[in-house]
Amino acid sequence: MIGLLGILVAAESCTTSSGNTDGQMPLPMLPVLTLNNLSATTYREFPATVEGKVNVEIRPQVDGYLEQIFADEGAYVKAGAPLFRVSDKPYREQLANANATLLAAKGNLEKAELEVERLTPLVQNNVVSEVQMKTAKSSLQTARATVAQAEAMVSNAQINVGYTLVKAPVSGYIGRIPHKTGSLVGRGEAQPLTVLSDIHEVYAYFSMSEADFLQFKEEAPGNTIEEKIGNLPPVELVLADDSVYPEKGRIETVDGQFDKTMGAITFRAVFPNSKGLLRSGNTGRIRILKQYKEALVVPQEATFEMQDKVLVFVVADSNKVVSRPIAIGDQSRNYYFVKDGLKAGDRIVYTGLTRLRDGVTIAPQVISMDSLIKSKPL
Repeated sequence: MIGLLGILVAAESCTTSSGNTDGQMPLPMLPVLTLNNLSATTYREFPATVEGKVNVEIRPQVDGYLEQIFADEGAYVKAGAPLFRVSDKPYREQLANANATLLAAKGNLEKAELEVERLTPLVQNNVVSEVQMKTAKSSLQTARATVAQAEAMVSNAQINVGYTLVKAPVSGYIGRIPHKTGSLVGRGEAQPLTVLSDIHEVYAYFSMSEADFLQFKEEAPGNTIEEKIGNLPPVELVLADDSVYPEKGRIETVDGQFDKTMGAITFRAVFPNSKGLLRSGNTGRIRILKQYKEALVVPQEATFEMQDKVLVFVVADSNKVVSRPIAIGDQSRNYYFVKDGLKAGDRIVYTGLTRLRDGVTIAPQVISMDSLIKSKPL
């Protein structure tokens, strides 16, 4: 790094020296790079939001006062663990009434069965008419239906009593609990009792613009979108503090259509989260890496723009500079990845471009691309 800066400082100082003995202006001494193909990795980033793989809204199935809260916000609970208890007194009374109704119905059923048994031999001996027998059998059917109805009422009352104890349907972390003990809760509440998040894996949702999506379809290998997604390399998640989440993820799905209001399409990536470092609501950036086996890279400082074109000054054999437009295929923080306009072996001016024009002869001060990359990584 120090050596590279020394060359640049020396080059700049020499351009202003006046030690030429023949009275002519000295040739500007400028740092020059020789381009060569490199293996490189670049990436693109997209804003992302994180959600648990399963986010379950916990809602009461019965109305009543919140009697107990068994788990605190942020706690981890296993499936089946009790979370809340709604006051069950009115539902136990309904159950008691339903049981009493069932007992009465069973008593009426026994009475109707005894009546049919009593009338059967009398009808056979022509002591009573068939009409009385039909009436008794009809009463028996009604009694059986009443018993079935009462049993259903008991079952429904038992279910309501069971609903007063709210249990975790899945294992996960408890979210915010807006209601406190003593609050009146019910099925009509807009807010759930809490949200239970299963975050042993998390989903990261991010969107691509239409241009980005078209580029993805063009560059990713595969014939179908599913194949292209399957062939993508693992992705990284950059957290809000710019640190990189230690485990890599994979892109799983893409929406079937664009959001008309945003002009973007949503992708979903999944990340393992066995240590629970990520929670629902986290934000970050999805980083999609791209590998280049042979890339021709140019420092961004070695380029300038003119009429919507990006150009560099190429040094010819006679050390005369010629401006040349380049086509950029990709870029990193410090470099452009050149798609067209340059080739390996070309020499370009690194800095001091503002004093140059086509045809100017310079005194090249060679600097190494390797040393430059060490000071300014790809």
